[in-house]
Amino acid sequence: MFRHTGQKRSYKQNLRLAVLLCLTAGMVNAAGLLSFSVLTTNVTGHAALLAQTLASGEIRAARMVALWLLLFLAGAFFSGFCIHKIGRNKRYVYTVPIIVEIILLVAVASLGDIFDGSIIKTEYFAGSLLFAMGLQNALVSAISGSVVRTTHLTGMFTDLGIDLSLIISSSGKDSAGIKKRIALRFVIISFFLAGGILGGFAFLKLRYYTFFIPAGVLMFAMFYDAFRIRFRRTIYKIVNRRPVKTV
Repeated sequence: MFRHTGQKRSYKQNLRLAVLLCLTAGMVNAAGLLSFSVLTTNVTGHAALLAQTLASGEIRAARMVALWLLLFLAGAFFSGFCIHKIGRNKRYVYTVPIIVEIILLVAVASLGDIFDGSIIKTEYFAGSLLFAMGLQNALVSAISGSVVRTTHLTGMFTDLGIDLSLIISSSGKDSAGIKKRIALRFVIISFFLAGGILGGFAFLKLRYYTFFIPAGVLMFAMFYDAFRIRFRRTIYKIVNRRPVKTV
């Protein structure tokens, strides 16, 4: 899933990436909204909120929203910095950013019970999730060559609308590639929404422990390639093992 980047990636690899990480982002977005009343997977709404708080003179609230914007940016910067330092084509280039994201989600899940609705704790908890989602979005974008984006749907709906218009007017020769893009965008949208629904239901039962679930999904995604390759090698050895001749 993460072993190849950019043009080296196959369509199936991008599908797997979209399924698991869009599910994760959707869960974090819904659980973050229910937990801290903050959308944590995009910054468009926060930009509008920043303008509104500044216009109304709410400097304390504006500072908090500005901090969230910077934290999302910082997460994306950290992810890009790790990829650049380790090397874009190295097999485990994704490991450090994903481990950091897992740590943040586990920390929010473990410490969520101390949240009391105060501004300072809202800053910390929501800010941690925004940093994690900025990190994930940049990581997935870099690995997939900007084909997959997991933390917001505005651009995805726009691209889907463009592709749907193209499929109507395209020739048969071009339609196969467009259909693949449409299918991928539907997967991204569907699993983000599914993650949101799952995260919402889970939060009603598990409260802050809900964040352990996306952390677990990320753990699975991180080790998926290694487990899959070892499993295939083991099966190959078993199937191709020749019986020992007895004298």
